[in-house]
Parts: sequence; structure tokens; C-alpha cells
Amino acid sequence: MEADPVKASLRKTLLEKRDGISFELLKISSKKIHKNLKKIKEFKDAENIACYYPIGSEVFTQDIIQEALSNNKNVFLPRIEGNSLSFRKITDTKDLQHGKFDILEPKEDCPVFESLDVVLVPTIGASKDGARLGYGHGYYDRFLSKVKTTSIALTFSKQIIKSVPAYEHDIKVNWIVTEDKVIKASKIG
Repeated sequence: MEADPVKASLRKTLLEKRDGISFELLKISSKKIHKNLKKIKEFKDAENIACYYPIGSEVFTQDIIQEALSNNKNVFLPRIEGNSLSFRKITDTKDLQHGKFDILEPKEDCPVFESLDVVLVPTIGASKDGARLGYGHGYYDRFLSKVKTTSIALTFSKQIIKSVPAYEHDIKVNWIVTEDKVIKASKIG
């Protein structure tokens, strides 16, 4: 974890707020987020979609993954390798195993893919300008700094805040999708 006390305090507050959402409301809100996600042309047209498998009170992405696979899209999930992420293709949830932080991630023999049309990013909090608060390890910032792709943060409306402390190494997302709205946050590139 990073040593920024402001981000750490904000992260703690936002996680407590998100963790307070009931399982039923998480399911309902996640379905609405999935529906709103499909309003983004870049997502609808994407052939190669990077997603994540949710942990805790994150937006449930299982339906997004299943629908993309059913529509013959290529679906990639992150695998932590050292200090970075590689996105590996899955064809089924049988391709997943527990990895670092006990997160389900693709097995090592799943193929790595470099060119992604869209990356769905787990988010603890975000501001409307695309600044995102993650878990503080920097995996997504390092990955997004190396690729040119559309990045979409999935989060709940109550996690949208006025501002997120941002530093030079922090990468803004292009879109933010909540259960209530779709926000065009920043340009690609």
C-alpha cells in the first residue's frame, strides 16, 4: 500500500460506505450498472474486453463476463505477476484460480493478450473528471500508463466524490458507470 495518509483515510471511509450496502442492493445496483455500461459505444463495439472478478462489495461483474462470453467476445481478466498485471483470456470460469489477495484470476496457462479495446476497472471511489481511487497498489495505473485503450470505472453512485487526490503516476479513466448514470470523464490517450 502507498503511504499517502489522505488517500488512505478516503479509501477507508469509502470502503466502509460501500461495505455497508446490502447484498440485495449490490445485486440490483450491479445489474443497473451492467445495463448502463452497454450505453457506451466503445464497450458495445469491443471485441477484446478486460474485466475483473469482483471481491467483497465491488460491483458484481459475473453477468458482464458471462454475457460477453455468450456474445463471442474475447474476455480477459487480470493476473498479478510480480508488480504488474497481465490480462489473460478466459473462456469459462473454470479458467480461474485463487491468486494474490485471494482474488480469482486466470490460470498461468491462459493466453496473454496485449491489445484490449476496453478495460473495466475496479474502483473504490472516483471524481467526475476521471480520477480514480483504487486499493493503493498501483497495478491498474501501471497497466493503463502502458496501453492505449478505453478505460471504464465501475462504481456505485455513493462512491462518486468531489475530488480524488491525484499524482503524476495516477491515470484517469475515460468513463465512469454507476447505477444512475454514465459519465464521460476524460479523453483516451
